[in-house]
Amino acid sequence: MSAIPNSFERYGEETLAQAPAFGPGKDGVFEATLAREPGGETRLLRDYAKVPYHLSGTLDSDPAPGLTTLCLQEPTGGVAQGDRHTIDITAKDRARARVTTQSATKVHSMHSNYAHLNGTLRAGANAHLEYLPGPTIVNEDARCLQTLSVDLDPTASVIVSDVLVPDGLSGQEPFGFDHYHSRLDARCDGQLVCSDAVDLRPAERDPRDPATVGEFGVVGTLYVLAPAVSAEEVADSIYGRLEPMADTRAGVSALAHDSGVSVRVLGDRSADVVDAVTAAWDEARQTLLGVGAPADRRY
Repeated sequence: MSAIPNSFERYGEETLAQAPAFGPGKDGVFEATLAREPGGETRLLRDYAKVPYHLSGTLDSDPAPGLTTLCLQEPTGGVAQGDRHTIDITAKDRARARVTTQSATKVHSMHSNYAHLNGTLRAGANAHLEYLPGPTIVNEDARCLQTLSVDLDPTASVIVSDVLVPDGLSGQEPFGFDHYHSRLDARCDGQLVCSDAVDLRPAERDPRDPATVGEFGVVGTLYVLAPAVSAEEVADSIYGRLEPMADTRAGVSALAHDSGVSVRVLGDRSADVVDAVTAAWDEARQTLLGVGAPADRRY
């Protein structure tokens, strides 16, 4: 697990009027291990799900050969104060898998404490793993910490996406939440190749200043970790796809040690940002797998 920022440690000291943090229904867990058979298909070797996570099975409709899809369901009303949810996904050598969610993650308003969504992804030799959850919708006064650790083999590839929708579900002004912190740390063969964070505290600093999101309201990010492929090739391909999209602004940066690229997208509407992130995902797959995203699926 990534280190918890001091500010969230302080939030964690606040007592809850209802069930305590890590209480029943508040400590969701999902674990999965995937391996590829000699015949070429990727199979789920092991999985464990604890409320509010649920997995009904795998899908084998992806156009990429041997790639299986896991769609995580969350049959609750969303993420509440005191929730501590963890996912842990391992793609063994040569496995190909995509993990997504049934819908957006809704982070509800809070009166105390905070919510933590933590994840770990591992990709073995020549494996390909995608973690593409729906957008994170953060409501008024919410405190949400998202941390993700990635560990990949030098021959593997991992794609991760994140879209922040800051105006909630109740028609409030954008960025009415208390604190949102999303962090990704990626290591290749134990060497840190990417450490990136979005840390927004609107009461202390308006995120709409020119140095943060400016005039825009929705923030999208895509990480393409692929040490065996030219980062310049991947960056040029993605930027060429995104640059003509008039409803969003995007930047593409190469990561350290030629290990991949990061993509940041800004827009006014979540649909436009999701479209841009989907286009970047599709372009990355063309380079890495020789086939794009499923035609009927936004990320």
